[in-house]
Amino acid sequence: MKSYAILILLINFLFISCTSVNYKIDNKTFRSTGKNARVKFIVLHYTATNDEIGIRTLTTERVSSHYLITSQDKDPIYNLVDDEDRAWHAGISEFKDRNNINDTSIGIEITNRGVSDYKKVSNKYGFYIPYENYIPYSEGQIEKIAFLVKQLIEKYDIEPTNVIGHSDIAPLRKIDPGAKFPWERLYKEYGIGAWYDEKDKLFYTNEELYKKAPISAIKAEFRKYGYNMNESDEWDEPSRRIIYNFQAHFNPKGLSGNMDLETYAIIKALNKKYR
Repeated sequence: MKSYAILILLINFLFISCTSVNYKIDNKTFRSTGKNARVKFIVLHYTATNDEIGIRTLTTERVSSHYLITSQDKDPIYNLVDDEDRAWHAGISEFKDRNNINDTSIGIEITNRGVSDYKKVSNKYGFYIPYENYIPYSEGQIEKIAFLVKQLIEKYDIEPTNVIGHSDIAPLRKIDPGAKFPWERLYKEYGIGAWYDEKDKLFYTNEELYKKAPISAIKAEFRKYGYNMNESDEWDEPSRRIIYNFQAHFNPKGLSGNMDLETYAIIKALNKKYR
C-alpha cells in the first residue's frame, strides 16, 4: 500500500513537471490570412445630457463607449475604451442580420441633449418627436465627428452603410443621434456614410409604382438595406418606429413615422446604390 502511494506521488510529480515546461510561441514564422477584423460598424449616439453627467456615466461599469466628443471645442476627443475591446453602448441591437452589435462595433457618444424639453415633448408626441424639437450639433462637434469617423473608416475598412446611428440598430426603442445629426452633410462634405443619389430617388418617386407595391414588398426593401423590419402586412407600431428612424437618418425634414412616396423612393434608391 505504501509503495502504491509513492507510485501515485511520482506520477503526479512527473505530470506537474511535464506541464510546467515553458514553450516558445512563434507568431512570426507562419501567419494565416484567414481572419477578419472585430470592427464592422461605427455607431453614433447622443448622450442626452451635459458633459459632466455624460463623462461620469460613460466611465462607470454600467455603460460605455469607445469615444466621447464633448460640447467644448477646446476639449480633445476622449478615447474611453480601446478599439479592440467591447464597449457597452448598443444594447439589444440588430442590423444586416447581425445582432449584439456591441461585439462588432465602435461606439461614439456626442454630448447633445437630443430633444429640447424632452419630457413635455414626449408627453405630447410620444415616440414620434417632430424634427423642430431636436437639438443641432455644433460646428466644432461636426468637425471632430468627421475627423474621427474618417480615421476609423480607413483603419477598419468600414462599409458606407455600416456607419449608422443607435436608432438604426435599435429602432424600436432608441432615437439617437436624432433628426438633426448631419448625415447628409457628412456624406457630401467628407465622404462619410451612405446616401442616395438624387437621380435614383427621382426615378422611384413614381406614384403609380408606389401604389402598386404591396406592403410586404416595401418591408422587404427595408430588410434588404439592413433594418430588422417585421413581415406583417400592415404598418403596425414596430414598423412605424423603423420608418420614423429611417426618415430621421435619410429624410429628417419629412419625419413622421408614416410610410409615404418619398420614403419609398429613398429606400429603393439606397438599395439600388448599395445592395
